[in-house]
Order: sequence, then structure tokens, then C-alpha cells
Amino acid sequence: AAGALPEEERCSVERADASLTFPRFLQRFAFARPVVIRGATDNSAFRALCSKEKLLAAFGERPVRLSTANTYSYRKVDVPFRQYVEHLLKPQDPTTLGSDTLYFFGDNNFTEWGPLFQQYVPPPFRLPGTRGAYSFGIAGSGSGVPFHWHGPGYSEVIFGRKRWFLYPPDKAPHFHPNETTLAWLQHTYPTLPPEERPLECTIRPGEVLYFPDRWWHATLNLDTSVFISTFLG
Repeated sequence: AAGALPEEERCSVERADASLTFPRFLQRFAFARPVVIRGATDNSAFRALCSKEKLLAAFGERPVRLSTANTYSYRKVDVPFRQYVEHLLKPQDPTTLGSDTLYFFGDNNFTEWGPLFQQYVPPPFRLPGTRGAYSFGIAGSGSGVPFHWHGPGYSEVIFGRKRWFLYPPDKAPHFHPNETTLAWLQHTYPTLPPEERPLECTIRPGEVLYFPDRWWHATLNLDTSVFISTFLG
């Protein structure tokens, strides 16, 4: 059952609250380690627009581009948003390969989704010389993106819970690029000795995870989730 997906035993990512200052963020986290920030922004207005009913009313007939949930090569499929929500948004089958798993995240047409994104309050801190680009996603329980890396950014959960696994740039994780995060969690994760385990945490609505440049990360949606990332580039 979806609700039976395990959370981590304890969050090993440092946590901060709205009292975190920008100088402290730069000194301690920006280039060094991830952090979960709670209560820095209020996105209740954005959350109200992201209910299933509101999203289907606004965007149901619009095409969305889905990507496969694997690491080095992606297949893209375009379907109407309503078809994705009503037929493809379901719990992950543990036996399905990532290359056969379709995921709505990242390929968002900004003119069409722009009015929605204008209501989003982004995390308060930018890295010097970067701008933020939004990536919006909706996914079923047990889905997620397997290990990969890119530039720095933030991830916020609007609905649901999302479990994160992170490794620093110099510590590449053991994983098969076509294996889903759920399969990795079931098969590889239990075999890892303590010193080879990732940093991990489950983020909930109202929390934002920051990850630095080139950190490996994989995600697992514990519930049907709505989430938005801010990539700093």
C-alpha cells in the first residue's frame, strides 16, 4: 500500500528554520552541504491552486511532456494533463524499470503554467550570480527520480511527502541507471554498510530542501505528491 512506504529512521540532513540568515546560509550550506529549511516562506495561496480539482480545471486539456525515470537517457511522451492525472498517476510498480516509468517533472511550458508559477513564493536565498528556474511536478506514491546530479537548487513539497537520498560529489552511489528509486531502496539500500549510506530526509509541505552543486540525489514520493524545484543557474 502507498501508505506503507517507509520514511527514513531519522533525518541526517541538517535542519534550519526561518531564523537562518543569508550570510549563515552562504557560509555553512551554499557550497558545502544540503539543508532543510522550515517556515521560510508561506505558500498556502499556491497550495490552494494546486488541488487536483483546480489543476484539472485550469490545465486538464493542455498537453504535458512526461520523461522516463532513469538516469542517463530520457524518453519523452506528450499526453493531455487530464490523461496523466486520471490514468498514469498511480503507485509505482516495484518491478517496472525506470526507463518504462513516466514521470511529470521539469518539462513545463512557462507561458501556459506561468499564471500558476506567479503565485509561488520561492525560497529566500539565491547564490550570487544565479537566477532561479522553476520545475513543477506531480507524481504517484513510490515514484521518483533515481540518482543523478546537476547544478544547485531547492525542492519544496506542496502536497505529500518526498524522501531524499544525497551523496557528495566525490562519493558516487552504487545504482543501476534503469532501476527506479523504489527498487534501489528495496534491493541495494539494505546492503549498504553505515559508512556508505546516503544523507537522507523526508520533506513535507512547508519545508524546502537545498542541495549544492553536483551533489548526487535520488527522490522517492511517499504519497501522491505535488512539488516544485527552483534550479539555480
